[in-house]
Amino acid sequence: MTQDIFAAMRARTVAALREILPDLPEDSFAKVQTEPPRDPAHGDMATNGAMVVAKPARQPPQKLAAALAEKLAALPEVAEATPAGPGFVNLRLREDFVRRQVPAILTAGESYGDSRMGQGVKVNVEYVSANPTGPMHVGHCRGAVVGDGLAGLLAKAGYEVTREYYINDAGAQVLALAYAAYWRYLQALGTTMTEDHYAQSVPGGLQYRGEYLIPVGAALKERHGDALAAPDGVFGYAAAGPDVWLDIVRDTTVHLMMDAVREDLAALGVQHDIFISERKLVEEGKLDQAEARLAAQDLIYTGVLEPPKGKTPEDWEPRPQVLFRATQFGDDVDRPLRKSDGSGTYFANDVANHLHKIERGFDELVHVWGADHGGYVKRMKAAVGALSNNRVKLDVVLTQIVHVLKNGEPVRMSKRAGTYVTLRDLIEEVGKDAVRFTMLTRKADAQMEFDLDKVVEQSRDNPVFYVQYAHARCRSVLRQAGDPPVADLAAAPLDALTDPAELALIRRMAAWPRTVEAAAAAREPHRIAFFLQDLAADFHVLWNKGRDDSTLRFIRAEEPEATRARLALVSATGVVLRSGLAVMGVEPVEEMR
Repeated sequence: MTQDIFAAMRARTVAALREILPDLPEDSFAKVQTEPPRDPAHGDMATNGAMVVAKPARQPPQKLAAALAEKLAALPEVAEATPAGPGFVNLRLREDFVRRQVPAILTAGESYGDSRMGQGVKVNVEYVSANPTGPMHVGHCRGAVVGDGLAGLLAKAGYEVTREYYINDAGAQVLALAYAAYWRYLQALGTTMTEDHYAQSVPGGLQYRGEYLIPVGAALKERHGDALAAPDGVFGYAAAGPDVWLDIVRDTTVHLMMDAVREDLAALGVQHDIFISERKLVEEGKLDQAEARLAAQDLIYTGVLEPPKGKTPEDWEPRPQVLFRATQFGDDVDRPLRKSDGSGTYFANDVANHLHKIERGFDELVHVWGADHGGYVKRMKAAVGALSNNRVKLDVVLTQIVHVLKNGEPVRMSKRAGTYVTLRDLIEEVGKDAVRFTMLTRKADAQMEFDLDKVVEQSRDNPVFYVQYAHARCRSVLRQAGDPPVADLAAAPLDALTDPAELALIRRMAAWPRTVEAAAAAREPHRIAFFLQDLAADFHVLWNKGRDDSTLRFIRAEEPEATRARLALVSATGVVLRSGLAVMGVEPVEEMR
């Protein structure tokens, strides 16, 4: 059987159903599943096979379940197969088969759980993609961890993954950033102008006032001296106007801010494969190309949109605009690509971004967005469908906000950022591994409280500690035993592993390959954190039983064969813990300090 015993049993189930119903079309078996039962008391596995084929077979599901149970009971790895309910079959595996999963895990090593489900499909995972207008904050942090964890999960499941950051370096916000950086440049030169006086002369006012732009101003002074300032010594705008200095300041500021973004993400253990500039795509004419492709399919027209109900979006104008027929691809309304002055809308630039991805040959696109972008999903799916002739699939994972607490109270804002808690603040407080693991202990679209006190607490209520402690205990046992070679442990007789807690631990580990595939299919990396918590709990239960019952201790000098078997079990547990932590981007610890 394969690493995934559930997939292997599903294949056996389908084969048995084919024997029972030889004339049934192949597609009748597509929805057959074999998975853990909701109640472990019912067995190790349950299959819905009889219920799935009952309708096309025109037979009662209970009758088919009885026939299927008889077939499956004859398999060498099955101890018992029992029809249940409206047509399920519950399976209990033989204990010797359960024990055989230990050497399979040890032989595979940390590649245990690797899947061919993705079959090398090219997937682009775009995440973070924050405007380069300030330091990374806790909201970006959650998106970064979810995106990076999802990318690692998809790679584990056999996809060819590209991690991408889309730099929003075009538009009004980046211009506002340039004006703010220019103020810090004037300050570095020693201007006597007041901040309020300067702000009054800036289009839209001075929007970014955090201290993080002070080093940018200093860098501009170091590179350009006073060449960007007015020659009359007043240190206002350059005499020839902003056209002279604005591009220089904007490009330099974006470059420096992205350097800071990369440093922050690196501190979190996040490395993107590629960074794509929105401004560069626009300058290269990618929006024009996207518009031409849509026009060739008669998906572009000039029209006037009805005023939307509720809050009016920024891209709505009560005048003729160039519109994309998004409703033909499941959207609620058609969407504007061009404003009445001919410039591209925010949505249009995103269309250009997605055309660029499609042209690079990706089969699937996955975006991690903040929950406030939920209303944007339909239009982007419509655009991807239109641009790719429905070849490319777009999935969007939405992340909810994070509330940071300390001593039960919201954490005060960062002085450096001016308005929010930065990612670097969080990492410096608790460490990157605690940040990464904790961010995945809730489903992405659920709001969460990041309790700084709880994250560093050494108790079973802290999932980070609980999982790391399990791995540290595994390593402690193996060091005490002299770190026996894995190959020797993989060859150890395992008949001594008979206690229910030992077998429960093996059953949990045997579910790891299935967990990888299910989590990847659902685009839910938090399932990995949940699995690791359950695995750690099973191991700690066995550890504690050994403290109470000396016959269950891992190392017993008077029982060398039982010791080898239990060391094999401990080593396998460590393997699976490391395999899961690697997906999450979390380093396993050797010992707790």
